Order: sequence, then structure tokens, then C-alpha cells
Amino acid sequence: MIRLFKPALLFKPALLLPLLITPLLITPLLIRLSSAKASEVLSLQIDGVIHPITVEIVRDAIDQAQARHVQALVLELSTPGGLLDATRESISEILKATIPVITFVTPSGARAASAGFFFLEAGDLAAMSPGTNTGASSPVLLGQQMEPVMRQKVENDTAALLRSLTSRRGRNSDLAEKTVREAKAFTEKEALDGHLIELIASDLPDLLNKIDGREITLWSGQKVTLKTAGATVIEAKLSWRERIVAAIADPNVGFILLVLGALGLYVEFSSPGLIFAGVGGAILLLLGLSALSVLPINWVGVLLLLLSIVLFVLEAKLTSHGVLGVGGTVAMVLGALLLVNGPPEIRIHLSTALAVALPFALITLFLVSLVVQARRNKVMTGDSGMIDEIGEARTALAPEGKVLVHGEYWKAVSSAPVEAGARVRVRAVKGLTLEVEPWQ
Repeated sequence: MIRLFKPALLFKPALLLPLLITPLLITPLLIRLSSAKASEVLSLQIDGVIHPITVEIVRDAIDQAQARHVQALVLELSTPGGLLDATRESISEILKATIPVITFVTPSGARAASAGFFFLEAGDLAAMSPGTNTGASSPVLLGQQMEPVMRQKVENDTAALLRSLTSRRGRNSDLAEKTVREAKAFTEKEALDGHLIELIASDLPDLLNKIDGREITLWSGQKVTLKTAGATVIEAKLSWRERIVAAIADPNVGFILLVLGALGLYVEFSSPGLIFAGVGGAILLLLGLSALSVLPINWVGVLLLLLSIVLFVLEAKLTSHGVLGVGGTVAMVLGALLLVNGPPEIRIHLSTALAVALPFALITLFLVSLVVQARRNKVMTGDSGMIDEIGEARTALAPEGKVLVHGEYWKAVSSAPVEAGARVRVRAVKGLTLEVEPWQ
């Protein structure tokens, strides 16, 4: 017997229950899978000197990380140090972050020295790559020995900052303080054994795998469990201003741009009409000033640089047998070395000062000498160009007549009688008449 299909069976509660429960069970799983696939980590490379533009870059990176709700922001450190004020401001931004900030000294061969050590200890989690080092955070003022009382004040201040960072993070405060008091430095293994960092990782993917599932406590006290295994790494975006200033903020680069810009402007002023030299010089000069504007400037250095230019100009105009030129070169080198008021890592190197000052001195002296020589030379155009020219009397001059000068016939008046065909010298030009005299 054939049974007919009964549509009413589809509406029995027993059959509808699995259809209703299945989406409720699958939806949370799908949400977890999608969130796992969407997990992201933002990375920011801090390489080179730490200066005021670093504060802006770190602040913007943290804003980007918080806006994207990433798992963590990783600061990849490779720095010799920098300015203490800029370091403090950057650390303040890190401590205010609402997402985990991981500091990571990488790649192998990199260092987080001096101010870089403060950056490392400011992270919610600190890590280093094999073959890296950190520490040596003793404060330095102008690369010289500070007065004992001042040194003690600065050391106490920076040591207190380190103790605050490390104790809150559960790290070794006593050992960290030795980087300030005794300029101690550590390899990655020594830092790990001394509880200055949490782990060692070969690279960023290895770091993300090792910290996956780790619970960390933010500076605010909030606890966060990291889910970083397989996370997508996104590089922090820098504005054009940040890219340009960061690229030229090295004081050595800024000094070179400044000198090249000044040289270009001088070439334009000494030879008007070149245009390219003036435009290029103005651009380089402004870039150099922009690079140095983010650094603390010592006005003694500025005055020495101005003095060097004055001495170069005087050398070309006065007979000093090279004394003024040598003085200008010495003033430029000293001015370069004293231009930036900060620790050695952000000051202009001696090699850079010499490599720029010596060629600049030679080029400037050469250009100035050309200008001075040109001004001393006899004018070859206009009425003044006729003075002392030699011509021929085409008629007898007693005292007036005609003369031929420069292939042109002129009316001439002679101070003494001159026979036709004799040679004469021009003494003056008055309108269309030449004053001449006999020439032997």
C-alpha cells in the first residue's frame, strides 16, 4: 500500500527543535573563528635617535592601534638612545595606552641603549632577540662630565623613573637602576636571567607565537589575555610630515643640508640668474632648519657657524696669508660639534663636521675670490669700458678731430696736438666725445 506524504508533519515541534537550536550553537563558534582570523597586531619600528618627533610617531601609532582594536602594539627597538625629555613624553603615551604595548629589541645586532632601555622597560611585556643588548642608561650632558651635584640630581631622577616602571611591571628594579648608577649593559640572556625582560624571541612571528595566551596587566591595572598566534601584522602608518622629519632628524643629516643650502644661496647671490642654485639652496636650507628645530640647539654653536662664514669672506678680501681661512674652518668644526645641546648620540660627529667644513671652506673661498677679482677687474662694457682703450687718429687733432676706437669713429678732443695716423689713449668719455691723449 502506498502512503501519501503528509505536509502537516513538517510542523511538528519535535522536528522544528533541532532547526532552532543548531544556529544558536553554531553562531558563537563562527564568531570565535571570525575574531580569531581577524586578530591583528600593529608594529612600529623605532630606529635611530629618540627625539621630539618620536613622541608624535608613538602617539599616532597608539591611536591607530586603539582605533583598530588590535591585540597589541609592538615597538621594535633599535636605538642608541636620545633626549630624556622626548623619552619621558613617549613613555607617558605608552603608559596611557588602553591596548597592550610590547617592546621588542630586534633584529639581531640591534640595541636599546641609554634612553632605549627606558623604552624597553616601559612596555607591558618586554622581549629581545638573540644577539641584542640593552642598558647603559647613565645621563650625559653635552658629552662632558657634569658637576657632581647636578649629576646626582639627574641620576636620582632617572633612577626613580626606572624603579617606577620596573616595580610596577614586576621586574628587577635594583638591577635596572644599575644601568643609571653604574652604566651597566646586558645581553639578551643576561637581561632575561636578571628579570629585566620576559622572554627571548628570534623575530616578530616567533614573539607572537610565544606570547599567545599570556595574560598581562596594563599600567591601568586591566588584565588582558593575548591572542596573537597567527595574527596579521600591520605596520603603523606615518604621516608625510613624520616620514620627512624622521628621515632628516639625524643631526648629521640636518647639518649637511644646512650647509649645502647656505652654499646654494651664496652661489645664487654671487651669480644671479642661475635660479636652480637659489631654489635648491632654499629648499635644502629649510629642510636643514626643520631637522635641527626638533633638537635642542646651543646658540654658541650657531654663533660659531656664523663667525666661520664671516672669516671666510674676510679671507678672500684681506691679505691674511690663510690665517682667517684656517680660523673659519676651525670655527665651523667647533660650531658643528657644539650645535646640538644633548648627549653624544644626538650630536654631530667629528667626522661629519670635518667632512663638511673642509670642502665648504675651499668652495666658499674660491667663490668669494672670484667675486672679489671680478669687482677689481676693469669694466669692459659701456662708457667705462672705453677708458684706457687705444685708438688711431683719423684726422689731425688740434685739439679736435676724428679717432677710430673699437672699430668705431668718434669725435675726440686731445690734450696735446696729434698728427693723423698717430695712436691715442682714451682718458674719458663725455657724451659722444672722447677725451684722448697721445700714446707712445
